[in-house]
Amino acid sequence: MAHVSDLIATDIERYLEQHEKKSLLRFITCGSVDDGKSTVIGRLLYESKMLFEDQLAAIEADSKKWGTQGGDIDFALLVDGLAAEREQGITIDVAYRFFSTDRRKFIVADTPGHEQYTRNMITGASTADVAVILVDARKGVLTQTRRHSYLVSLIGIRKVVLAINKMDLVDYSQQVYNRIDEEYREFAKQIGLADITTIPLSALKGDNMTEASTQTSWYHGPTLMGFLETCEIDETRLQGDALRLPVQWVNRPNLDFRGFCGLIASGSVRPGDRVRVQPSGRESTVARIVAYGGDLAVAVAGQSVTLTLADEVDISRGDVISAADAPAEVADQFECTIVWMADEPMLPGRPYLLKLGTRTVSASVTEPKYKVNVNTMERLAAKQLELNEIGVCNIALDRAVPFDAYQANRDTGGFILIDRLTNNTVGAGMLHFALRRAHNIHLQHVDIDKSARALQKGQKPAVLWFTGLSGAGKSTIANLVEKRLHALGRHSYLLDGDNVRHGLNKDLGFTEADRVENVRRVGEVAKLMVDAGLIVLTAFISPFRAERRLARSLVADGEFIEVHVDTPLDVAESRDVKGLYKKARRGELRNFTGIDSPYEPPENPEIRIDTTELTAERAADRVIEMLRARGFIA
Repeated sequence: MAHVSDLIATDIERYLEQHEKKSLLRFITCGSVDDGKSTVIGRLLYESKMLFEDQLAAIEADSKKWGTQGGDIDFALLVDGLAAEREQGITIDVAYRFFSTDRRKFIVADTPGHEQYTRNMITGASTADVAVILVDARKGVLTQTRRHSYLVSLIGIRKVVLAINKMDLVDYSQQVYNRIDEEYREFAKQIGLADITTIPLSALKGDNMTEASTQTSWYHGPTLMGFLETCEIDETRLQGDALRLPVQWVNRPNLDFRGFCGLIASGSVRPGDRVRVQPSGRESTVARIVAYGGDLAVAVAGQSVTLTLADEVDISRGDVISAADAPAEVADQFECTIVWMADEPMLPGRPYLLKLGTRTVSASVTEPKYKVNVNTMERLAAKQLELNEIGVCNIALDRAVPFDAYQANRDTGGFILIDRLTNNTVGAGMLHFALRRAHNIHLQHVDIDKSARALQKGQKPAVLWFTGLSGAGKSTIANLVEKRLHALGRHSYLLDGDNVRHGLNKDLGFTEADRVENVRRVGEVAKLMVDAGLIVLTAFISPFRAERRLARSLVADGEFIEVHVDTPLDVAESRDVKGLYKKARRGELRNFTGIDSPYEPPENPEIRIDTTELTAERAADRVIEMLRARGFIA
């Protein structure tokens, strides 16, 4: 018995060793709704014999309850795990499945077909080596086929299987196959897809899935499984040859050890190699490569390691250790492609968080250059991006970061945008190149700084940011505050919303995007005035919290004082000195705050003034009292 047990253990060990040595192919299935993506994956799982008896029993039961094949096995149910999907008969989330054959291991992502789930498709495609794009033989190439193909090309997938499914419903017509193949290849040329393998399928009947079908004797190419088992995997695709190690953690367990941990994104490294730390640009030599099992003589892309350096170099999370003779670029302004994933539109000037590798910085889109109509490949003018739209934009960061173009290295060239308030991912992007001005424009050192200017004036500089509805009394109170400051011999300047729109911002309208840009410009001007040592007062509706947070972030802690002039809408409307509310109610004035455009009140303002309780004079006195209490004026 012991001998038999030893044989079984040996067989298991040999099997596991062989399994471990198999290559891994990641691929996605995508296409329009009901093209049969889930059925294709279900059939592959079934044919690869990766299902246990209890799973087969469960799928047979589910097929009778949920299936659409008259009681026969509905292979799509092996993948459509969400109840909502089963009830609707569609896929609404990315479903990942693992399976294996004698030749290779696979991870497949079944991505949604509906346009509103484009963001899910991007998630599934981000790590794939091959895209299987399904087309219903009855419908041909659709808008979603083009959309997903364009996204595949953006992500950098170069191997594409055009799977023309449901051939049984067109009598396995070679003419239909040729027409769809020709139409798709013509479109693929426009987006740079050249490595295309077209396969006629019936996932339901099993034609050309794992064995050549007698129904398509005119087809002499591979089966779908045959292609997936034998296609070459480009391990360095969008990876680059030079060393890139984004630092994830600085390991300092004791005074004698200081290592820099991370996953090698590209290239290789050996002890003695010269490296450059970016963005600082400091250079050193690799002393040791520490891994779980001990020191390594060489480490390559895909390995998680800890590097120690020969010199004491200041390195933090988010820095990138690069090859000294082939470093990454460093810049703070870029051209990029952005796929917008949020219900709220992307607005130029609005601050977001940008995550690139292990580094997170503040960023804003400075200028959308155009958006792409993926059906016609036409470039359309755009001031913002809506959900699932794809655009080429300029983007600015609050500091310089190391990067590579996405087409050279996806790990150091791909990023996500995050909403600062909700922490939701709102966009995914690919860096193209640094803008020229990012290299040519540098901060100039000056000898007279903000402290010297403020000392000369005998005051502490600050921004008093008055916000509230139109008619709340912002300008009236701000004007009274400035008169009091002037009487006290203080140096100030009032930036009023209406006055600024006569000059600096006269080119802006009142759309949501223009309002964001209006506040951004005022925030930058206020920052310069604070640097001049002034007490700056601004009186703007500034309806959005995100832009007020941006204005606050431009100056030092404690220098931004948000004054919420809190007046109920009916009270503000009853004043209506300029007649704006009447115009808005008649529909003559669009995007008017409080009527057809929202106002987001401050959550924690430094001062809240209720003008139903305080007169403008008393409100001004409160502001002056607060300035004295905080030491801005004597």
